[in-house]
Amino acid sequence: MTTYSKLGFIGLGAMGYPMALNLHKAGLLAAAYNRTHSKAEALAKEIGCLAVKDIAELAKHCDAVATCVSADQDVLDVVDQLATNLKPDALVVDCSTVSTATARTAAQRLAKNKIDFLDCPVSGGTEGAKQGTLAIMCGGDEKVFARAQPILSALGQRIVLMGPVGAGQATKAVNQIAVAGIAQAVSEALAFAEAEGLPLDKVIEVVGSGAAGSWFMSHRGPSMVAGRYPLGFKVALHEKDLKIVQRMAAARGVQLPLVEMTLLHYRHLLETSHGEEDISSLHRLKRRLFGR
Repeated sequence: MTTYSKLGFIGLGAMGYPMALNLHKAGLLAAAYNRTHSKAEALAKEIGCLAVKDIAELAKHCDAVATCVSADQDVLDVVDQLATNLKPDALVVDCSTVSTATARTAAQRLAKNKIDFLDCPVSGGTEGAKQGTLAIMCGGDEKVFARAQPILSALGQRIVLMGPVGAGQATKAVNQIAVAGIAQAVSEALAFAEAEGLPLDKVIEVVGSGAAGSWFMSHRGPSMVAGRYPLGFKVALHEKDLKIVQRMAAARGVQLPLVEMTLLHYRHLLETSHGEEDISSLHRLKRRLFGR
């Protein structure tokens, strides 16, 4: 079975940088590329990997590449460069959140040069990226998935093959719908609790221990009621993801009310310069319902 010992990483954003660090800890990371080269240089200075200035150079040093970039076209642009520079039997693991159609197109373009592909979007926010505890939803061939285990296990704890290429992204779309609903419900509930004059720390404790308990309630509730929204998952990125969901639903002739409402709220946050905050900043809008 092919093993991968020289991994390249592309996309050193809020998620990608700590993911690259965890791959280094696993002894896999050889080189890194980021559109803003200073980020790759900072990583190289921290851990001693190679900081490359272009994707073609990165491909020369690697037998596998993990990517974590922002948008569908970014993934395809990266894949096009990897397709002509990686050797046959190399592997591309894409941890970005894009559409199922983009994942399938990426796989097809790489397959022309006998390069394997897995779509492996992740969930768990920056905390999960730092701790190596991400949930990873994968799409691709079973044998390729098995060979990729050392890479994926360095990044996450719950790693599941959901089906063929595209199934990982479809599962991530499910995740993003659920995240939107939870964020809406918790932020609204806590704004209501505040308006009722309840002790908010006790609300979080008791409600979070019952049927309404969630990771979001316990981890974001205390900061929300303190008027703080430390970054875990950025509003602007979730908006991008929900627009992907919106297009996928539209292709089936459906509008999802929860997604449409959340996009409307995110548009307001973006227009009022809160797009770089955590999605828990939905709480800002909920408090205003009560004149606060």
